[in-house]
Amino acid sequence: MALAVVRSRSLDGLDAPAVHVEVQLANGLPCFTLVGLADTEVKEARERVRAALQQSGFAFPHNKRITVYLAPADLPKESGRFDLPIALGVLAADGQLDAAKLARCEFAGELSLAGELRPVRGALALALAARRGGAKGALVLPHASAASAALVPGLDVRGAETLAQVAAALQPGDDAPPLPCAVPAVPPRTTADGAPDLRDIKGQASAKRALEVAAAGAHSLLLIGPPGTGKSMLAQRLAGLLPPLTDDEALESAALLGLGADAVAYGRRPVRAPHHTASAVALVGGGSPPRPGEISLAHGGVLFLDEIPEFARAALEALREPLESGRITISRAARQATFPARFQLVAAMNPCPCGWLGASAASSHSCRCTPDAVARYRGRLSGPLLDRIDLQVEVLAAGAEELLAAPAGESSAAVAQRVAAARRRQLERQGGANALLDAGGIDTHARLDAAASGFMKTAAARLGWSGRRLHRALKVARTIADLAGADGVATVHVAEALQWQRAAGG
Repeated sequence: MALAVVRSRSLDGLDAPAVHVEVQLANGLPCFTLVGLADTEVKEARERVRAALQQSGFAFPHNKRITVYLAPADLPKESGRFDLPIALGVLAADGQLDAAKLARCEFAGELSLAGELRPVRGALALALAARRGGAKGALVLPHASAASAALVPGLDVRGAETLAQVAAALQPGDDAPPLPCAVPAVPPRTTADGAPDLRDIKGQASAKRALEVAAAGAHSLLLIGPPGTGKSMLAQRLAGLLPPLTDDEALESAALLGLGADAVAYGRRPVRAPHHTASAVALVGGGSPPRPGEISLAHGGVLFLDEIPEFARAALEALREPLESGRITISRAARQATFPARFQLVAAMNPCPCGWLGASAASSHSCRCTPDAVARYRGRLSGPLLDRIDLQVEVLAAGAEELLAAPAGESSAAVAQRVAAARRRQLERQGGANALLDAGGIDTHARLDAAASGFMKTAAARLGWSGRRLHRALKVARTIADLAGADGVATVHVAEALQWQRAAGG
């Protein structure tokens, strides 16, 4: 009887818990048994491993009773990531590999029938989990997946093209050819070159100012206006105003994107713009095993919902908790997964069903919607959801003369410099963006002077604000003060914040 243990990892949301692949070869009726709460695609590894070993020139122990146990038994395992560790375990139990070398590494990879290694989903999440677990040896992955995992600093990542290449490096003796170190898939940081520039938008000074405030404080933003006023253009330029991601933020964002695809975008803030037909599951995530939705794929970046009233009510209401907590927990009968979802929401909508309410007198279009129709249309956005949107900005139509004669406005680079300076003030003062301030942080860092406090109390009483709406207005005022370089929040900052609080209900 021979036993070999190979270290690997499963994938549970953004986490990657350790899995020990135990392979036993024993005398008895020949069979190949796989246990340990494995999904169908994992159980199919028996045929892939058998064919890959034979095609790679290794002797498969046909006359043995092969038992593969994926421990722990209560952890669900999915996908073909265990093909490589199972194959290596069979070879090690049969005495064809060096057990000491095998114990120093972790392995993951799907095998083709010809013995080639195919990429695995979530390679960056595997690497982050290995680093958190204090991995001492190398992480061996298929070449394409290793390029993504190599983005994690301080981790020894090796890439391989075939099963034979991995097995050759694990042969006994000092003359075995080592696996090459993986090269990161992209440079350490990408830039926003080629992104839409704010200078392309003429006029709309108020809306562009609101965009700057939203970027400076990481605030959510709702743009309301007739068709063709530039709402989508403004939203598309928000990402170009945001400061670059930190190293940890970039890795976490790239890991989430890597859960849905092999390609990893690293260093650039993600921008997700799902169609209004997207379901609640598409937005928040789901499935079995749970996969991240659009709000998690937009983590650290921008989630743009164009024509937001056209989204299903259930899908919009599902955004309420993530907007507050910055994470989403997906619970299913068999398992539960939590994904980060700290996104910056930008939404756009028309003021009425036909879209022309509030259009300029010079326009050839006029609104014929009844007040009840307008109320029903705006009622598609519930009060609790609107309460969670910091800035609600009316985008008015610009005249032809203004569009043709107005000079180009400020570039995104110029505005981004002011945004970066405001963000630095926030980080030095409280360690995060103003939008993340809790009630205690608001009392400490967004304290108003006497005149501003009286002004805010009067406005909140007349407008009938909830406590959440009041707190969000205070956060916006704090951001405006940061853009102005002011230590305290004055009446002028509060007044500017108030003008962006009622567009959706006006």
